[in-house]
Amino acid sequence: MRSWAMPLCFDLDGTLGHFSSGFVLLREALGGLWGTAPTAEDLGRCTGSTDWEIVDELHRLRFGSGLDEPGYAAYQAACVERFQAVFAPGCREAVAYPGIIEALHRLAERHLVWLVSGNAPDLLAFKADALRIDPAIPRLGSLPRHDRADLLRRALEDGPGPHLYVGDRPHDLAAAQAAGLPFLGVGGAIPGDHPCLPTDAAPEQVVASVAALIRD
Repeated sequence: MRSWAMPLCFDLDGTLGHFSSGFVLLREALGGLWGTAPTAEDLGRCTGSTDWEIVDELHRLRFGSGLDEPGYAAYQAACVERFQAVFAPGCREAVAYPGIIEALHRLAERHLVWLVSGNAPDLLAFKADALRIDPAIPRLGSLPRHDRADLLRRALEDGPGPHLYVGDRPHDLAAAQAAGLPFLGVGGAIPGDHPCLPTDAAPEQVVASVAALIRD
């Protein structure tokens, strides 16, 4: 039986698996919409970590004005189309982290577990399906005028703590800190003294680490 009082949040990209060349496909999608693709240097200037923030920043750089919601919807559709083509059956495959995904599913038997990702919602749905994440696990992707910490607060607003965010990048840790959440890292890309697990961690190791953090 699920213990609905303790919602937990997991990032997807780099935490549950990865999709190579994701930023290349983002740039290609925008190139199809805007005539020419943003450069890698343009992308490197972006300070946000969600699709809305990044595409809004690129839009301001290119056109001198912020992105509107129809423009974001057009980006989302174009980006999903690129990922569907590149990661079609028989083409490139996503790399899954099976131990962490299994832990996610085990935790979801006892807690309300969310996928909270910087991907646009339809792209998050595609990636979650590709990694074979249980569709019963709710998903919250990048929304207009929301940063990652806003998304975490939105997912957790109806449940008292303790809460937790599991992620793989410094922006995940920063969002957890901004939302007042304990943090569990995956991989070696996040400096700091927070608990951290390797991408090949066993399910039992992940579950034990989560349990230790939400008891504190």
